[in-house]
Amino acid sequence: MPQGLKSTAIVMDSPGAIAHRLVELTDPTDNDLVVDIALSGISTGTEKLLWEGTMPAFPGLKYPLIPGYEAVGTVVRNSDTSSVEIGTRVFVPGSTGFSGDVRGLFGASASKLVVPEKRVHAIGELASDQAVLLALAATAMHIVTHQLRQTNTRTLTTNQAPNPITVDQLIAAAPELIVGHGTLGRLLARICVAIGASAPTVWETNPARIAGAQGYNVTKQEDDDRRDYRCICDVSGAGGDLFDTLIARLTRGGRLVLGGFYSDKVAFTFPPAFMREANISIAAEWVADDLQLVQTLVEQGSLSLDGLVTHKASAAHAATAYPQAFNDSDCLKMVLDWSKS
Repeated sequence: MPQGLKSTAIVMDSPGAIAHRLVELTDPTDNDLVVDIALSGISTGTEKLLWEGTMPAFPGLKYPLIPGYEAVGTVVRNSDTSSVEIGTRVFVPGSTGFSGDVRGLFGASASKLVVPEKRVHAIGELASDQAVLLALAATAMHIVTHQLRQTNTRTLTTNQAPNPITVDQLIAAAPELIVGHGTLGRLLARICVAIGASAPTVWETNPARIAGAQGYNVTKQEDDDRRDYRCICDVSGAGGDLFDTLIARLTRGGRLVLGGFYSDKVAFTFPPAFMREANISIAAEWVADDLQLVQTLVEQGSLSLDGLVTHKASAAHAATAYPQAFNDSDCLKMVLDWSKS
């Protein structure tokens, strides 16, 4: 394997400070692939917190860092023992393969990546501007599957294979109300329709984001009188007194799923939740099976990823692309084009 690989990358030297510069990559091992990146996405959740400097402290969080966990590219180098051929198009959920003073957090925003083979996911003929959405779509799928996986795992003995999740289980776990019609909310609503669940209701407060529903209804909270939702999912990240409002809309024994990320403390008034015996769950990171479920739905034609990447910019223009991704209501998903950087 060649030594001294370099790549251009997006580097956050500190909150609000973006640089597009050359970085050194770690030397690939026999377990690694080298991938030339075509597109990478900007997350309006995690990356916005890193940009603002409001990300809660956790191990490994330190600037300067290379952000991003949504990248699509082509394998250009492998090892003699690799099962992934050169020329394979793959989705890469990030990399830590950087040398020097920068760290990958989560490290997908670069023109070239060194990444363990086991972390990439082949995308076949899926268009790059759709494949770049796979992590976000898998996150939406995980909102539906996370409790099912926990339940199925708890019913097993140590000698049994995991119970597969059935379509009926997916339908039963799908939310009936989704709060937020950004990219994640749209993907979650589309997944509900794709699996054959009842079309969810979606709440949205921003007039610029009301349009764009595909097989479901988008409305304002004040125009929705229903108070017997079996499952509500918040992907707005709004916090505040929103959880009291949502708990009041649950049926007895209903479930509130927190599918966003909250930098402030999450709080709710206990008595209304107590009276409903409400269940509150948190959907965190997607797993490989979630991504595979999403890709299967896309390949079957049940799930569309169209119309979600609304803005594209050269990676060289990241300093303006990042603020636009975070602040422009018309921008659902901004991707960086590395072919023009």
